[in-house]
Amino acid sequence: MLFMLIVKASANSETGNLPNPELEAAMTKYNEELVKAGVRIMAKGLHPSTNGLRLSFPEPGGRPVVTDGPFTESKELIAGFILIDVNSREEAIGWAMRMPDPQGHGEGQIELRQVFE
Repeated sequence: MLFMLIVKASANSETGNLPNPELEAAMTKYNEELVKAGVRIMAKGLHPSTNGLRLSFPEPGGRPVVTDGPFTESKELIAGFILIDVNSREEAIGWAMRMPDPQGHGEGQIELRQVFE
């Protein structure tokens, strides 16, 4: 079963700040554990939304409207993700519970979602 651990963005991650050395070491250890267990498919961080763009489709069949970042009006941006392949939802929850605070400032938030296969 594929699950995605979605790391929510914060004010800190949107400024492009990299993790402090302690958080970087904790996340490296966590990722190494995922690899050693054979469940990690992919893990990536994302650049801040200032480097992104958004496509909107206001008219069915019409051309998309392009909006350059940052997306300050959005409350739910993504800073990164980890894709895991596990045997059950409970196992995915267990891995999610082991992840260190991904923002390191008490503002981290992780969303766990099953991927359609």
